[in-house]
Amino acid sequence: MKITHALASPGKTGFFFDDQKAIKAGAVADGESYRGAPLTPGFSAVRQAGESVSVQLILEDGQVACGDCAAVQYSGTGGRDPLFLAREFIPFMERHVFPLLVGREITSFRAMADALENYTIDGKRLHTAIRYGMSQVILDAVAKSRKQMMCEVIAEEYGTDLRAAPIPIFTQTGDTRYNNADKMILKGAQVLPHALINNVKTKLGERGELLLDYIVWLRKRILSLRTSEDYNPVLHIDVYGTIGIIYGEDYEGMAGYLETLANAAKPFALRIEGPMDAGGRTEQMLALSRLTALVDARNIPVELVADEWCNTLEDIQYFADNRAGRMVQIKTPDLGGIGNVVEAVLYCKQRGIGAYQGGTCNETDRSAQVCVHLAMATRPDQILAKPGMGVDEGYMIVFNEMQRIIALLSHR
Repeated sequence: MKITHALASPGKTGFFFDDQKAIKAGAVADGESYRGAPLTPGFSAVRQAGESVSVQLILEDGQVACGDCAAVQYSGTGGRDPLFLAREFIPFMERHVFPLLVGREITSFRAMADALENYTIDGKRLHTAIRYGMSQVILDAVAKSRKQMMCEVIAEEYGTDLRAAPIPIFTQTGDTRYNNADKMILKGAQVLPHALINNVKTKLGERGELLLDYIVWLRKRILSLRTSEDYNPVLHIDVYGTIGIIYGEDYEGMAGYLETLANAAKPFALRIEGPMDAGGRTEQMLALSRLTALVDARNIPVELVADEWCNTLEDIQYFADNRAGRMVQIKTPDLGGIGNVVEAVLYCKQRGIGAYQGGTCNETDRSAQVCVHLAMATRPDQILAKPGMGVDEGYMIVFNEMQRIIALLSHR
C-alpha cells in the first residue's frame, strides 16, 4: 500500500512553552503568565502558548494515518533542540520531509522510521519534534496497512509480548499542587504528584522546608481521602535541580535531606526526579551516579530519577550503564523518533534500571495515545498522563486508550 498525500496543520498543545532559565533566575509568576524577560534564544516571552504540527498521511485505500509533532515544555535548554513553532516548521516539512514519504510503498515501521531518523540536511538531523511526530504517523500508517493496532506492530517488530494488563500511570499537578493532588487521589492514580518544584524560594524552600511540608501534607491527604488501604501510590516529585542549588556539592547533606523526605513520606514510596542540574551531560551523570551510590550505601528508601541532560537514546544508555539514578525518564519528544523510545525502555529493563516512559505536559492528545501503544508493547514501570497540567484530561486520555487496548487484546 502506498502513501498518496501528506497534510500538515498547526495545532495547540496541552500546555505552554516555558523558559526554564528565566524561571530559575527568578521570573515572577503573574496568574498563568510570568513577568520578566526571556533568557533562552527563540522565546518571545517567559511563557508562551505551546504549538504542535499535526500530520496526516492519506493512504491509497482512503485510510488516514495521524501523528503530532510536539516538543517539551522546557525547550531550548538542558541540551534540547530549540523552540518548535508551527509557522516556521510547516513550510520546512512540506519542502523537505513530505517528499520522502509521498508516493512511497509502506514497508515496516522500523525501516521507514529509521530512514527518517537518520535523514540529514546540511549534516544535521531533523528537529526532534519532527522526528517524533513523523514516526508516530508512520507507525499508524503501517498499523492501518496491516489492520493491526499500533502496539501490535511494535510487539511484532521488536519481539516483545503483549499483555492485557495495565501499566501504572503517573499524574502531574503543575503549580496547583494541592487541589490537583486531590483529583489524583480521588481517581486512584498509581503515581503522583510531580509537583513542579522548580524554584528554591517559592517551592523548595531555602532549607528545603517547603517541600518537606508539602510531603507531610500529601501523606496525610492520601490517608484521609483513600477509600481502601490497598491504595498506596508512589510519591514521585520532580525538583528540577533545586536540591543541588541549596546543597551545592555537599552530597552527604543532600542524602540527609532525601532521607528526611523519605521518612516523611512513609508508608508511601518516594521518588525524587532531577535532584541536581550539574550543567552538562557528563557532569550530570557523575553527580547523579555519586548521589545514587551514597543513597544506596545508606539504605535511604528513595529512588532517584534521571531527567536533565538525559535526553537522547544514547544519553539514556549512558546514564543507565553508569547507574546514574535508579530510574530514568524517557522523555518521549526529546528522543526524536518513537523507535528510540521503544529501544530506551527495552535497554533500561535489560540493565535493571527503572524505565519511566514520560514526555511533557506540552504534548497533544494524539501523541499521548501513540505513546500508550508504545508502553503496552514494552511494559515500562510507569507512563506519564499527558498532555496538560489539569490532571483530569491527561489521565483520561492515557487511561482510556490503555483500557481500549486491553479490551481488544482480551477479545482477540
